[in-house]
Amino acid sequence: MKKRLREEIGRLTAIAQEKGVEARVISARDVVVSEWVRFKCRYGCKGYGKHLSCPPYAPSVEQTRRMVHAYRTGLLLRFDGVPGQEVFGPDDIPEDFHGFYRDLILWVNRTVHALEKTAFYDGWYKAFGFGGYPCIYCDECVAEEAQGPVDESMRRLCRHMDLVRPSMEAAGMDVFETASRAGWPVSTIPCRDLEYGKIVHSSVQSFGLVLID
Repeated sequence: MKKRLREEIGRLTAIAQEKGVEARVISARDVVVSEWVRFKCRYGCKGYGKHLSCPPYAPSVEQTRRMVHAYRTGLLLRFDGVPGQEVFGPDDIPEDFHGFYRDLILWVNRTVHALEKTAFYDGWYKAFGFGGYPCIYCDECVAEEAQGPVDESMRRLCRHMDLVRPSMEAAGMDVFETASRAGWPVSTIPCRDLEYGKIVHSSVQSFGLVLID
């Protein structure tokens, strides 16, 4: 790795650490993009079509695959825990749990944006970040407010177009396998009685990615 890139990674890693986030260098070859991930978004997620960071507004699997191939190096970010909800169980989680995780979602996506922006202005003009979870910059996304057909043209109405990035999973990235390749094995959290969203413990790990060069 060239000295200039090493120095930038060191700078970004230090910024991540200041925000309570672990960062690891990852080869773009180890960012796994798979068709099945988008099926999980389309069938099974209550947020489908309701947030501009998510499908069908997010890049397609093939677009993501081609984009990742244009890079060599990135930083994978790991976020441990849920700010504002330190210890909780299934009884603490509301049926509509998007707002319950608000501080976590903002932590992930604001950190990703800050690192992408820093790298860009440091001269790494290709830098691009992928966050996690459905966007929560607005209490209700314009996509959820709108009636009628769901299509990408809705993105022109985004209130935070400068901030919103696709989540890793929304773009078709296999977060589990990608994290494992970076040395961070991760598994699903069981839900009580298989009930949607009612996870049995609060040891949550979340991930983001910033592609640099």
